[in-house]
Amino acid sequence: MATPTLTFLGGVREIGGNKVVVQDGPDRLLFDFGPSFSPQLEQYYVEYLKPRSTSPAKDLLEFGLLPRLEGLYSREALADAGLAWKAPEFHAVFVSHAHADHAGYLELIDPSIPVYLGSGTRELLRAIETSTPMRYGDHAWRVLDDRRPVRVGRVEVVPYPVDHSVPFAYGFLVRTSEGTVVYTGDFRHHGPRAVDTHAFFRAAAEERPEALVIEGTRAGPDSRRNLSEEGVRREVDRLLERHRSLTLACTYPRDVDRLSTLYSAARAAERTLLVSPRTAHLLVSVAPLLPPGTVPVPGTAADLKVYGRKRKRTYLWERPFLEEALSSEEVRAHGRNYLLSLDLVHFPELIDLRPPKGSPFIHSMSEPFSEDDINDRVMHNWLDHFGLVFHQMHASGHASASELFEIVRSVRPSVVYPVHTEHPEAFVEAVSGVRLPELGRAYPIGGR
Repeated sequence: MATPTLTFLGGVREIGGNKVVVQDGPDRLLFDFGPSFSPQLEQYYVEYLKPRSTSPAKDLLEFGLLPRLEGLYSREALADAGLAWKAPEFHAVFVSHAHADHAGYLELIDPSIPVYLGSGTRELLRAIETSTPMRYGDHAWRVLDDRRPVRVGRVEVVPYPVDHSVPFAYGFLVRTSEGTVVYTGDFRHHGPRAVDTHAFFRAAAEERPEALVIEGTRAGPDSRRNLSEEGVRREVDRLLERHRSLTLACTYPRDVDRLSTLYSAARAAERTLLVSPRTAHLLVSVAPLLPPGTVPVPGTAADLKVYGRKRKRTYLWERPFLEEALSSEEVRAHGRNYLLSLDLVHFPELIDLRPPKGSPFIHSMSEPFSEDDINDRVMHNWLDHFGLVFHQMHASGHASASELFEIVRSVRPSVVYPVHTEHPEAFVEAVSGVRLPELGRAYPIGGR
């Protein structure tokens, strides 16, 4: 009988792009399938230059941004791509969470291959498809239950909820015929669901795993502050207490925890949180899947309203949120009453809002990875033009380097494979048993 293997088709020396294959005999399982945030992608495609919608697989394969795999992609995706379609040779795809770098290429996968994911993640993908151009394709969707094993051939997969900057994230225990592989997905210890992360790694340690595939986003040089969600709340509270003008905040659109933090801070400061129709749609979509009161729901939550940008065209899904939306004139006239969550793409609203000079701008997202980040430069150009004062307040969606290394020591796997990091060598310097994965190489599982 062939030894089970691990193969890494993405996430190697890059942030995002995880594509991990576990094969045990004839059974092949893929864990996550999305683009990376690496410079390699930006060598060919940027915000204004994208793969063609008529042939995305062809355009990505051209530059090695997709693995040339037979038996994975759909006929439609491979049209004119120079890679022949074959009947599916993968038996399941498991999605750890709804971030684009883990789920963004699902549309390319053959629709007959089952895709396993949490019920919350499935709902998030629906909400994203409704309110953005993003598409995930038609699949044989299979909804996971927390900690309930799923068997695919001879492989058993146990999904464990973990804390991350998007809700409904999972890590997986993958039990093969020669031992367990622990795949962490993305996780953190300092968010509101930290207890889930701790429970996952306790279970992982009890498995005495043969391999630990661990994300290492913050391994290596990292000057970022390690704020918790509670720390963000305290800093926002202090800022709102000091200022009596319109306050703006920019955060990730699917960071439900951060939106809840901003909402609570706004209410404590006797302000109303204003969100976009897209954010309102997201909150309405996920609220039924979370404990009551976990997230504010537009239309029922006090001190939560929608900001209505001037638009030539509106979509059906957003029209219910626009009926009582506040205009720029209202917000400008009574700015001290509001905390406005404003995405970078909506910065032209500042031309109408014209907050007083010195008004605070809360950047509740990660700091730029490099000094030449063009989005960061453009953002500061706008802030400087309107005289807004920048404040960095963010709790990362990822564990710190010291936390990562402590996890490895507590789980005690035979082999550690760092992925989702540009600095895997940091693990080598800190813990034992590290093997730096290479793209496309199959590593045996077992042999403890």
